Amino acid sequence: MIIALLANPDSGDGDSSRVARLLRKDGARVCEFAPDQAEQAARSGAERLAIAGGDGSIAPAASAAGQAGIPVAVIPVGTANDFAAAAGLPEDLDEACRLAARGARRRPTDIAWLGERPFVNVASAGLAPAAARTASGLKGRLGSFAYLLGAIAAAARAQPVECALACDGRPLFSGKAWQAIVGCSGAFGAGASIGGSSDDGLLHAVAVPAGPRLALLRRAHGLRRGDIGEQSGVASGDGRRIDLDLPPGTELNVDGELVESGPVAVTVEPGAFELVVG
Repeated sequence: MIIALLANPDSGDGDSSRVARLLRKDGARVCEFAPDQAEQAARSGAERLAIAGGDGSIAPAASAAGQAGIPVAVIPVGTANDFAAAAGLPEDLDEACRLAARGARRRPTDIAWLGERPFVNVASAGLAPAAARTASGLKGRLGSFAYLLGAIAAAARAQPVECALACDGRPLFSGKAWQAIVGCSGAFGAGASIGGSSDDGLLHAVAVPAGPRLALLRRAHGLRRGDIGEQSGVASGDGRRIDLDLPPGTELNVDGELVESGPVAVTVEPGAFELVVG
């Protein structure tokens, strides 16, 4: 097996430095590329593309691999690893590398697009960017626990965002919301989820309306259970296109990366790449 490896040395606790050695131990021939060389890696003649990094590393590389027609193996070495958890991939590094080198089963997997930016988990406005900003300075010391502290800090201080969402042209929500979330896998925040799946060809949208801060405890519980869309007052819907209307310059958390946006269409590319699964 010839594997093109994209390893991000800044992800998680630095385990990516061990990945190439473990892949070779499992019988693979490994060609290493820098994290920003996804296009070159995908077209290098390798039989599959391995991504060793956090959630933010996956979508651009997976899109390149899908266009090149080679499968993707995700080796989770980030802090949250929400995509890998949602896909049922091994957490243990040795097991993840063994699957990447030897796994034969593949599953068609969707990619979502926020305008021209791909993502595999969620794009979220409101509390999520504020939580991520707080957590980013704590991840090195606290690991995934930093996301919980970030969420608590955001719930105490952040303000609702003015937004409107429509699913395939059908209005879903308009007004102030604590969170406006559009999901592909639907997973985020080291264990939270809005539900949905990354292999059903649909996007999943949730708007949590503004209200008393104390009510956020119940909303948080719904996110941890994955049934937030079933709670009273929460707007949820599915579609192939979600129109997200935001004030220009609104900050979003997109697979753990903070970006600014205004009104934008979120679309889905069904079966955009093949994921190596156990």
